[in-house]
Amino acid sequence: MSQELIVHNSVSRKKEAFKPLEEGYVGLYVCGPTVYSDVHLGNCRTFVSFDVIYRYLLHLGYRVRYVRNITDVGHLTGDSDDGEDKMSKRAKLEKLEPMEVAHKYTNGFHDMMRIFNTHSPSIEPRATGHIPEQIEMVQAILDNGYAYESNGSVYFDTLKFAKEKGTYGDLSGRKIEELMAESRDNLKNQDEKRHPADFAIWMKAAPEHLMRWNSPWSVGFPGWHLECSAMSTKYLGEQFDIHGGGNDLKFPHHENEVAQNLGSCNCAGARYWLHTNMLLMNGKKMSKSDGNTITPTQLFTGESVHISKGFSPMVIRFFMLQSHYRSTLDLTDEALQAAEKGYKRLLEGNKALMALNGASGSGDSALDKEINELIDGAFAEMNDDFNTPKALARLFELVSKINSLKGGQLSMKEVSAATLERLQETFRIFIFDILGLLDEETTAGGNNQALDKAMELILDIRQEARTNKDWGTSDKIRDALKAAGIAVKDGKDGASWSVE
Repeated sequence: MSQELIVHNSVSRKKEAFKPLEEGYVGLYVCGPTVYSDVHLGNCRTFVSFDVIYRYLLHLGYRVRYVRNITDVGHLTGDSDDGEDKMSKRAKLEKLEPMEVAHKYTNGFHDMMRIFNTHSPSIEPRATGHIPEQIEMVQAILDNGYAYESNGSVYFDTLKFAKEKGTYGDLSGRKIEELMAESRDNLKNQDEKRHPADFAIWMKAAPEHLMRWNSPWSVGFPGWHLECSAMSTKYLGEQFDIHGGGNDLKFPHHENEVAQNLGSCNCAGARYWLHTNMLLMNGKKMSKSDGNTITPTQLFTGESVHISKGFSPMVIRFFMLQSHYRSTLDLTDEALQAAEKGYKRLLEGNKALMALNGASGSGDSALDKEINELIDGAFAEMNDDFNTPKALARLFELVSKINSLKGGQLSMKEVSAATLERLQETFRIFIFDILGLLDEETTAGGNNQALDKAMELILDIRQEARTNKDWGTSDKIRDALKAAGIAVKDGKDGASWSVE
């Protein structure tokens, strides 16, 4: 297999050799969360996937500038121009300032990312912190003739752009003719637009709107799509290497990002677009309305009708890595239990490997050659568009060899010292550095930040249940933790936990 890194580019819809703009450096932008509520599990899957991609790029020796934004203004309900700002809506609901909402849920997002052991990005810009850059980009698009002002709002002229550039729809596969047929004249602001397919890049704020800034056109706020164009350009340049996000963002968000970049500076922004696929549950799309949903915290505690018990953060991370990032992932209780067994088997294999010694082979045995081919194969699978499930399959083939060496079915005399050393190093690098897993058993005494944070959340939920005199939920959490080998002790200063 090739050791050249290959990535699947959503624009070309095929795999391409990855060649960064500048040798040795990679600019990576990933669309981050809109911080109006707790991060949902589908988002966690996307961010874990890009964490592995980031980690593997670092492993290959690249210096990576990883930019992941925080959306705290402009994202309207329905992902369109006619909804209410999600931040303002939540602020009114919770009787808070919008920035209180943003701070609360940004902290919660960071906590969850630590629990799943994801690396922090190099830069994490907020949309509200980059209003001047967004106003400048709006002006540049106006100056280039691809936008127009109407009643204080500024709209991107989609039809003119599509006619002159001929690229609108290349990323998402949407045709401009389809958009023309999707006219929805009853929507708010349609009388301000030249065509329903046009989208807002600056919106005039209604009197009751909580988030507003001065601009040359009105007191208002930027469009949702604009922020990512402005911030990726600011920190990575008018052209950069990789832009990532969930598959649901291809249209309209990412398609409109490309249009804005081309409309402002005639630069397409990212050269490679990578998209993660959907997280399903029990074979269906997650949906709050029909109860087919689960939160990360419910996964940890087991407080859901969809699972038989709680699962640790690293088991869930391992479960996510068992599917390729471009494939759908179906969360079921059976799949999580299988992932738990697989995670433990991999970690036990690593411990057995570290205890092996006495290699004395010459390096020319069939076993020695097979081990090295499996190691090469694991890296080759990662080079093939970050294929974690196939890389894991190679690692599990190696676990079988390790267990046979430990049990004496295979002889250490057939393995050279150099191959044993390489195998031990490869397992350490893959499990902990590339896949980002933690050995929860050996770090459960308090050194594992992810487990500490997960337990903090679980005990908070249990305390809330006790406060509400919901003794059934409180006892169920305590008993589930005890079954997992974690003892909870209630004291006058609150609850504490320890590994039994």
